[in-house]
Amino acid sequence: MNPTQSYKNRSPPANTKRTSRFRPTTIHLLENDILCIIFSFLDFFDLVRCSVVCTSWNALIKNSKLLQLLYLKQHQLESNGINNGELEETISGFIEELAMKHHKEALVEPDFVYIDKWKGHSLGIDQCRMKMGLLLTGVGDKVIRMWSIESYKCVEEYSIPNAFSLADFDFDESKIVGLIGTRLCLWRRNGKTSTFLLHEGTHTKGLCMRYSDPEAVIGCDDGTAHVFDMYSKKCSNIIRMHNEPVTCLALGDDQLILGGSSLGRITVSDYSCDQIATLKPTDSLGIKTLCFDPRTYQVFAGTAGGYASCWDLRMMRRLWQTRVSPNVIYSLQHLSTDKSTLVAGGIDGVLRILDRNNGDVLTSYIIDQDAASSSSGYAHGAIERRIGVKLLSETDIDQIPRSFRPSITCLAVGMKKVVTTHNSNYIRVWKFKK
Repeated sequence: MNPTQSYKNRSPPANTKRTSRFRPTTIHLLENDILCIIFSFLDFFDLVRCSVVCTSWNALIKNSKLLQLLYLKQHQLESNGINNGELEETISGFIEELAMKHHKEALVEPDFVYIDKWKGHSLGIDQCRMKMGLLLTGVGDKVIRMWSIESYKCVEEYSIPNAFSLADFDFDESKIVGLIGTRLCLWRRNGKTSTFLLHEGTHTKGLCMRYSDPEAVIGCDDGTAHVFDMYSKKCSNIIRMHNEPVTCLALGDDQLILGGSSLGRITVSDYSCDQIATLKPTDSLGIKTLCFDPRTYQVFAGTAGGYASCWDLRMMRRLWQTRVSPNVIYSLQHLSTDKSTLVAGGIDGVLRILDRNNGDVLTSYIIDQDAASSSSGYAHGAIERRIGVKLLSETDIDQIPRSFRPSITCLAVGMKKVVTTHNSNYIRVWKFKK
């Protein structure tokens, strides 16, 4: 090598490994004082979102009282004389109110609606339940599957006994409860399974079920509701709800049971006695879905004739009723803390956002016919993404191909998202971006 060659132009020996003198910088390397300065530039809602990113950020924001200081500044309040406990409770309520405002804005006036679809089962899926970031689906084939709502990955799977077909199900942190024919099936999250008869010696068939630990309530084809204690595995009471089949149920926090019937009646009862009251919508074609809000004591019903109704159980009177669809409403749900919107889906395949105060349709969505789809490969299958589009009020629904509006058999509402099933192999997640 030419001795006059500059050192910086020389090549290192072939057997020498080049190492960097610099390590990549990550957010975790920043000191708390620097993070506090960064957080101080955020608005209230973004600061709340940062507080749920990880444990260390949550502790930093809480200990530095950034949320309290920002709240006091925004509301032009002085900290002197304000009890810390009362302030935290007030801020908690303000956070919830702010989150619900963002949720409604996203559902009603989104900038984008993405619809992610994947094959969840080998046969038709017509039921879904969503809690704690988890989604439970099933009914068509002989398995119930639990999915991560963020990754769409199947995290748990439960087999259904071969001799039975699944009618309904629900779940909590530790178990899954399923209604299979004339039996209840209990799957522990640790893998243990047990089944027991609804009521030995009768031919009663369960049609629907709701579960609130420790009781499961079964709506039956003979018009009764059977209350089961899941720990003793015994029927504690049989309540006469209707003379006709019980088609859907809703449960309240104070042992309140609401049962809809095939003739359009809604019966209010509790776990220990027969009927307390009967609510009668004007549509007698049958109640298909019930949704109860224990905070406001309001119950919402969807009927076979396309009507949605709202009742106040404290006054036992109907607040409103409106026809939101020309066909059956199969599912009507709202986010547990949302007091402004309802989401409805049914046989015509249109996803509708309703105003909880009067039943008006705020906006409606279908799959965009003109936008191309995209697909992503995952270890557990392919995810197809489509675009959702608002349905104009003057649009003739019958002119839209059914492939762009498959019937919605069930839906579950999350923060800025809605999960739908369609009695097909596929699960859809509608994500509303603002």
